[in-house]
Amino acid sequence: MYSKHHAVISLAVGAAAVYALPAVTVFGVDVPPVALVAYATAIGVFVDLDHFLIARIKTGTWEAIGFCLRNPTVAFADQGRIFSAGDVGVLPRLLSHQLIVGAAVALFALESLPLAVLTAVVLYIHIVCDLCWDIWQLGHGREDQTAAERFETVL
Repeated sequence: MYSKHHAVISLAVGAAAVYALPAVTVFGVDVPPVALVAYATAIGVFVDLDHFLIARIKTGTWEAIGFCLRNPTVAFADQGRIFSAGDVGVLPRLLSHQLIVGAAVALFALESLPLAVLTAVVLYIHIVCDLCWDIWQLGHGREDQTAAERFETVL
């Protein structure tokens, strides 16, 4: 999924979660609901920065970041151009997201259980949306792609 989709979904999920959850206090300070919705929207988008690290590990270069720095509008307007097929992969991306969710929720639970729940809910929905998007993409690949080429995007 693209960032614009995650932003809209995270905004809606974050607003609903903030409405349903008790007040969030961090280090003794009450966090305003609007700040929590902004936080939910931000984590729903920025969790995807792990794609750059995965691409670095798989390709051995930071070319994806370099491409975005040379073409900043691509990061917002044409994200499909950032990574080549196989640079990130579905499974490594989903594993990375799971590791991030587990660590973030555990860490935040030490200070604020409602903040941990908000984080968990937003990132859970992010992963579910990614899975739905990936399943749709795998079933609707280009006609000129072989089965092996489609599979390469998974790993």
